[in-house]
Amino acid sequence: MQVSVEKTSELSRKMTVSVPEAVVQEKMAERLKSLARSVKIDGFRPGKVPQHVVKKMYGDRIRGEIASELIKATYYDALQDQDLKPAGHPYIEPVDETEGFKYTAVFEVYPEITLEGIDQLEVVRPVATVKDNDVDDMIEKLRAQQQSWHIVDRPAQEHDRVTISFSGTSEGENFTDGRVEDFQVVCGSKKMIPGFEDNLVGLETGSNKTFTLTFPEDYDNKVLAGKVAQFAVDVIKVEEPLLPEIDEDFVKAYGIEDGSVESFREDVRNNMDRELEQALRSKLKSSVMDALYEKIQLTVPNTLVDMEVDSLMKPYIETAKRQKMKLEDLKLPRDVFEEQAKRRVALGLILGEIIQKNAIKLDSNKVRSTIEDLARSYERPDDVINWYYSDESRLTDVQQMVLEDQVIEWLVARAKVSDETVNFNDVMDRQQR
Repeated sequence: MQVSVEKTSELSRKMTVSVPEAVVQEKMAERLKSLARSVKIDGFRPGKVPQHVVKKMYGDRIRGEIASELIKATYYDALQDQDLKPAGHPYIEPVDETEGFKYTAVFEVYPEITLEGIDQLEVVRPVATVKDNDVDDMIEKLRAQQQSWHIVDRPAQEHDRVTISFSGTSEGENFTDGRVEDFQVVCGSKKMIPGFEDNLVGLETGSNKTFTLTFPEDYDNKVLAGKVAQFAVDVIKVEEPLLPEIDEDFVKAYGIEDGSVESFREDVRNNMDRELEQALRSKLKSSVMDALYEKIQLTVPNTLVDMEVDSLMKPYIETAKRQKMKLEDLKLPRDVFEEQAKRRVALGLILGEIIQKNAIKLDSNKVRSTIEDLARSYERPDDVINWYYSDESRLTDVQQMVLEDQVIEWLVARAKVSDETVNFNDVMDRQQR
């Protein structure tokens, strides 16, 4: 076997593999001999068909089968011989030869990654604590979750709930599948796109209004992001909120057995502390990832980027299928996802290199504690823990998350870290976006 490699771009390779005719003929002879014993041809007794007759009738088919087998048998040996690590599947094409067998394999290779400078990353670490006023705000949010609604005969105000029917169009096309009926919007909740709820304030039952808004550039639906839209709204009813009292019944509804406000506040604070810790860890991780991506520049294989783009597009495609939309009507341009896909692929490769070069091993104790933390909020934590450990794919997901966190800890320990004091709401609001 002879192997030659041509570098067609920074990561693209064209590998040519040649197999001598003697090897092909040896395999042909073995296959013809075996076939001659079993093939049935008129005029010959079973097992007595001459090989030259079998070759004339089946030679081309057998040579084709041998070609496929030779590709399978030699491709990975050729890669190993040339010390090549392909990213993704190759495009393989046989080359017409009068003697022997030759084929070309076109593929991309993984980039060489230099980790120089990762011990000099500059990282901003957010620092925050839960204060009394944060607890007060959270309790008010819990009250709001238990609030009741009462119909009012007046124009809608901030915090009122308005039930509407509406339709939306953009560039002449309806994007609300006709008209949305009996849709509830709380004014000031910021659940709709900017400006939508503001246009409902001042309307009363029976009112109708048409207004124009622009979808945010970072809107989840990439088709509508940044687009101008017209909304036509009819008001069905207006309701004002009535908040419950924070009494023994209210407190017990949240699992506080003694029914005391003090115990309730302590429980709320403990939950907020846990959520804040997770959010701060997530923000620190984002800061490290940003610094890492900026520090280590590398070209990523298009094959891996394409796979990542497909992964990012998948939720939108599945949503479209559930809504019985045609995929061609989705108008979801791939280039919208390319930058994010390149970043994810690059960081995945960089983290993998750090793990390998520094022999970072998965900590099984951290895997266990992570799963226990995930299970703690459920009524039967042991069942949740067993659920993770009973399925290899579920456990693998947690293991990958923990290993990634270990790499972040490793990087933070070596980075130039500056602390930034932030408040609870800033951390949690950004975390939920």
